Amino acid sequence: MKSTVADRTIEGTALAMRRSLSRRQIADTIARGVVSAGGMATILSIVGILGFIFVETYPLWKKPFAETESSFAIAAGPVLAPAIDEYRGAMDFVTAQGVVRVVRLADGTPVKELPIPALNGRAITAMARAGKDHVLVATDDGRLVAVRVRLDSGRESGQRVLQPRVTETGSWSLAVDGGAVRLLAASVPDDSGVTVVYAPSTGAPQLYAVSETENVLGERQRTETRRELPLPNGGTATALAVAADGRRAYVGTSNGFVYYWDLSDRSAPQLVDGIEVTAQRSIGVTMLGFLIGDRALVVGDATGNVSVWFPVRDPSRPEGWHLQKVHVLEPHDGPVTAFAPSPRDKTFLTGAATGQVRLHHSTTARTLLDLPRAGSAVAALAFAPKADGGLSIDTTGRVTSWKSVNPHPEVSLQALFGKVWYEGYPEPEYVWQSTGGTDDFEPKLSLVPLIIGTLKGTLYALLFAVPMAVLGAIYTSQFVHPRVRDVIKPTVEIMAALPSVVLGFLAGLWLAPLIEDIMPAVLGMLVVIPALMFVAGMFWGTLPTAMRSRLQPGMEVVVLIPLIIVGVQLCLWANAPLERLFFGGNFHRWLMETAGWRYDQRNCIVVGFAMGFAVIPIIFTISDDALSNVPQRLTSGSLALGATRWQTAMRVVFPTASPGIFSAIMVGFGRAVGETMIVLMATGNTPVLDWSIFTGMRTLSANIAVEIPEAPQGSTLYRVLFLAALLLFVLTFILNTGAELVRIRLRRRYQQL
Repeated sequence: MKSTVADRTIEGTALAMRRSLSRRQIADTIARGVVSAGGMATILSIVGILGFIFVETYPLWKKPFAETESSFAIAAGPVLAPAIDEYRGAMDFVTAQGVVRVVRLADGTPVKELPIPALNGRAITAMARAGKDHVLVATDDGRLVAVRVRLDSGRESGQRVLQPRVTETGSWSLAVDGGAVRLLAASVPDDSGVTVVYAPSTGAPQLYAVSETENVLGERQRTETRRELPLPNGGTATALAVAADGRRAYVGTSNGFVYYWDLSDRSAPQLVDGIEVTAQRSIGVTMLGFLIGDRALVVGDATGNVSVWFPVRDPSRPEGWHLQKVHVLEPHDGPVTAFAPSPRDKTFLTGAATGQVRLHHSTTARTLLDLPRAGSAVAALAFAPKADGGLSIDTTGRVTSWKSVNPHPEVSLQALFGKVWYEGYPEPEYVWQSTGGTDDFEPKLSLVPLIIGTLKGTLYALLFAVPMAVLGAIYTSQFVHPRVRDVIKPTVEIMAALPSVVLGFLAGLWLAPLIEDIMPAVLGMLVVIPALMFVAGMFWGTLPTAMRSRLQPGMEVVVLIPLIIVGVQLCLWANAPLERLFFGGNFHRWLMETAGWRYDQRNCIVVGFAMGFAVIPIIFTISDDALSNVPQRLTSGSLALGATRWQTAMRVVFPTASPGIFSAIMVGFGRAVGETMIVLMATGNTPVLDWSIFTGMRTLSANIAVEIPEAPQGSTLYRVLFLAALLLFVLTFILNTGAELVRIRLRRRYQQL
C-alpha cells in the first residue's frame, strides 16, 4: 500500500513536472517567435525605408529621351521666328512675305494666316524674336516693324480653340547705309521702346534705340539713339545677340571674335571685351544666343563647336569685367546654324548645317540628347513653353517636331559632388542654393557643403562631449564614492530626456548672443580653468595625508567646483581687458583683419556646447557601464601589486573597457550626425564650406528639414533631398560598420584578461 501511494506520488510529481516543462516550452516558443518577429519587422522596416528612399532617388539618374511626333513641309522659302503654343498643339512662324502663319503641329494643317499690316508688301531681309511673343522685322527699305504674335486659346462647345492674334507695337526707320539689314537682334523691355543691334550688308554693326517717356505734364517724349559699334580686329559681323533688358550686346565676327558691349548708356556704348573664341581666325562665329536670364551666352562656330561664356568680375581691368569661356559642350559635325533656349531652365537646343540637332545643359556642361535629325541644314529651332518638346525647321521648310522627357537636367555627379562654375561666380565652387527670387534662377545643388557641415558640426560636438563624458564615466566608476555615483549617474541620464528643440532654442536665443559678447572670456576659460585645476591638483598632492583623508575618496570634486566657478568669474571680469590687450578692443574686427574669418553669432562653438550637451548622456552611460563591468579581480590584482587607482584605471580598466567606450563614442557620433533641431536653431543654417569654429554650417539633416516642406513632389529638389537622406543613411551605416569591426577586434584583444 505504501509503495502504491509512493508510486502515485512520484507519478503525480513527474506529470506535474512534464506539464510545467511543456508550459515553459510553449512560453519559450512563443517568446522566441515574438522576438524573432520583432527583429525581422525591424530589419524589414529599415530595408523598406531604404528601398523607398532609393525609389525616390532613382529617377535622378534616368537618361532623358525624345521621340518624333510629326514631320511635314510648310513652305518652300525661308521660315522665320517659329514658336510653339503652350499645349504643343500649334506653331506660328513668319514667312519671307511678311505673313504670320499658324499651323497644327500634328500634321501641318493651316489654322490661320495673319498679315503684318505695316509691311505694305515690303520684303523682309532680317528678323528677330525678342522675349516670348515680340517679333521684329527689318525690311528692304530700312524700316523696322515690331509686332506681338500671340497663340491664345479659348473654349467653344467644350473644346479648346486657337485664337491667334497679331498686334503691331511700333514702326521705326533704321536709316540703313550700305544696303539692307542682313542680321538683326533686338530687345523689347516694355511697349514704350526697343533696342536693336543690326548689321547692314557692308560696314560695322549699328545700335538703334528708341524709348518713349512721359513727363510730369503727361506729355510723351521720344528719344532716339544711333551709334556705330566698331570691330577693332576687323572682320564682318556674323552673329548678334542683345540681352532682354537692352543693356548688353554681343557681336560675333567672321574672324572668330566676340565683342561684348555695355549699352547701359546708349548714347555712349562701352566696349567691355573683345576676345577670340575660335581655334583660329579662319573659323568664324556662326551663332550667338542667350540662355534664360540673359547672363550666359552660347557661342557656336563654323567647325561645330558649342561653348558657354559669361562675364566674370576682374578687378584688374578698367571695366571690371571680362568675358570667360565656362563650359564646352559636345561639338556638332558641321557649322552651328540655329539655337533655341529653354524657357524654364539652363537647357538649350543647337542645330547644324548637317541637320544634326542636340539638347545641351549649361550648368552640368552635358550634351543630353541627339534629337531627330533634320533633312537638311537647320534654319530655326523652337522650344515648347513647358520644355517638354520642340521642333526644328530646315532650309527646305520641313518641320520635325518631337516630345521629350527630361525632368532632371540639373543633376549629374559633377553638379552634386564636384566644383561647378555658376553664372556670376568668379570661379568654380561648391554651392548649395536651391531656390531664387526669379524664374531664371540657376539651381545650385552641390551636396559637398552639406556633407562638410554635417561632419563639421559632429566634430565640434564630439570634441566637447567625448572628453567630458568619458572622463566623467572614469571618475564615477573608478574614483567616486558609490553613494555619490548613485546621484551623479541618474542625474546625467536625465539630461537625455531634454527635448532637442529646447536645447536648440536656448542655444540660439540665449547662449549664442551671450558668447558673442564674451568671446575673449570664453577663450580665456580654455586656458585658465585647466591651469587652475592643474595647480589645485599639485597643491592637493602636497597636503598632509591626515588632511586629505578627511574627504572620502572621489569627493575631491567638492573642492574643484568652487575653483571652477572662481575661474569662470575671473575670466568674465577680465573680458574687456583681454579684448583690449590681445584683440585691439574688438574681437570680431581683429578676427576678420588678422585671419580673414568672419564671426557668425550662431556658430560651431554654440553648436558644440548645445549638441555636445545632448550627446554627453549617451556616451557617459554606455562608457560607465563598460567600465563598471570590468572584472573586479583585475582591479584588485592591480591594486594588490602596488599600482595607484589612477594607474589601475588607465592601464587596466580603460583598455579592458575600450570596446564598450568605443561603441559609446560611435553611438554618440550617430546621434550627432542625425541631430536636426539643435543645428537648425543654433546655427546660421548657411551652407558654407569652411572648418572655422566661428562660422555656422548647414547639415544634411537640417537641410532636409528646411527644404522638404517647400519642395514640389517629384521635382529635382525633392529627389535631391531624398538623395541627401540616402547619403546620411550610407554615411552612418559605413561608420557604424567600421566601428563594429574595430569593437570586435578590441574585444578579442582584451577578452583574455
